[in-house]
Amino acid sequence: MSSFETANVYDNSSHTYELRQSTCKDEVQSKHRVLSFFAGCGGLDLGFIGGVRFKDEVLPEQPFHIVSAYDFEPRAVDTYRMNIGHHAEVKDLSEAEPEHLPEADVLIGGFPCQDFSISGPRVGLDSERGNLYMAMVNYMRYHRPKVVVAENVPHLAKIDGGSVMKTILFDLESAGYRFEMWPLFAPDYGVPQNRSRLFLIGVRDDIVGHPVMPVPTHKEKHRSIDWAIEDLERIDDETVPNQSQYFKAAVAKDRGRRRSQGDETCMPGVPSYTIRANSRSRIQFHYKLPRRLTVRECARLQTFPDGFVFPFSTTANMKQIGNAVPPLLANHVAKSIADFMENLL
Repeated sequence: MSSFETANVYDNSSHTYELRQSTCKDEVQSKHRVLSFFAGCGGLDLGFIGGVRFKDEVLPEQPFHIVSAYDFEPRAVDTYRMNIGHHAEVKDLSEAEPEHLPEADVLIGGFPCQDFSISGPRVGLDSERGNLYMAMVNYMRYHRPKVVVAENVPHLAKIDGGSVMKTILFDLESAGYRFEMWPLFAPDYGVPQNRSRLFLIGVRDDIVGHPVMPVPTHKEKHRSIDWAIEDLERIDDETVPNQSQYFKAAVAKDRGRRRSQGDETCMPGVPSYTIRANSRSRIQFHYKLPRRLTVRECARLQTFPDGFVFPFSTTANMKQIGNAVPPLLANHVAKSIADFMENLL
């Protein structure tokens, strides 16, 4: 029985971190094939794969194999390839021809959300990025995957009184699918960060039934920011990767009610503020220390394993982390999809 291994080795003068996955070829062939659009650094994909450690728990391994992953940003693809596998590549999906893409059982993708986000420009469908979800529609029409998982910001459902969402759902369902919306609050699933996401779950119209929205595991017991990062308080070097990276600022500015995002000081005992992609040096301040949160602390709050290394500048790394789906949240979604697909066999 042959096997393959993907490995990431982060080499610092004083420390080496390794994130490894080893899977036999026969096991890969028995898993559901997944194609990942707009993969970024791989948060959604990592959740669908599972089998990695976050804090003191291991995300359950799921029966999925990522055959290919695409993103337009080369640095995000570099990070993905370092940490997850060499099946990621740089691709402009707006120009991709679906017949040249591999066939898959499941299509996943967090189509770009900045143009829909309440903290972004909110130009929505009028922008080139706002229409990128059509790349998923084109793939669905040609390859007819069994299940589709599209992810975006909850505000998407409210734009123009819901008309933008109606248009997107109409286009998605026109490819021959039934869709449900799953609004998920990340702290309810163990993510120590105030983050809400909207998942659009589609099933091919010749398949009976639909995946069930995952049941919250931490609804009355949200994990706090200090639960997630307290052990990093005395570390200011690369003995934990990316812990020495943060935006320099002495104190948080007191702007009262008009305080800008990123000027807040996090509060212990509760989940952190949302980790944002468009940081512009405005990452929240530590609840105890007189500095902003580090790249590693933000990665922890997004539930990335410590062995998942971000190899670029603070700005580039924060953008990748803020754009990502928390792997732990993605793992809950993947489990629901896996349960549904098991019943199809």
